[in-house]
Amino acid sequence: MTETSTETETQTEHPARAASGASMAAVRAKDKQAWLALFAEDGVVEDPVGPSVFDPAGEGHHGRQAISEFWDNTVARADSIEFIIRDSFACGGECANVGTIRSTFGDSTMDAEGVFVYRVGDDGRIRSLRAFWEFDRAVKTVRPARA
Repeated sequence: MTETSTETETQTEHPARAASGASMAAVRAKDKQAWLALFAEDGVVEDPVGPSVFDPAGEGHHGRQAISEFWDNTVARADSIEFIIRDSFACGGECANVGTIRSTFGDSTMDAEGVFVYRVGDDGRIRSLRAFWEFDRAVKTVRPARA
């Protein structure tokens, strides 16, 4: 996951945790095609869950085309994105990661503290990515980026 996580061999064996790690790696690398390939054709991204500036109706981004557009409107606009995962809980076909997503845009950095839940199917593809974080709370963390 990240250098700050407590990943163990047992953790990486869980398919949802493996998918979450691959998702974070693709985002860090700004590799849109690798990230999209992790999702099922009918996958959904809710980031954050509910209505937001990224999804005013709060219905999520359904299917690869909508997920691709979500990338273009969010990930693609960031200069860098770092994942600081403090804990991770894998149960059934899901994994809930607790931590911070640190995004840098130009000369500003913002932290989104939250719980990031990945659900995978039997094929290991992401069926849903649900990110529980609060936009207004994250905006309060905006500060100058480190040089």
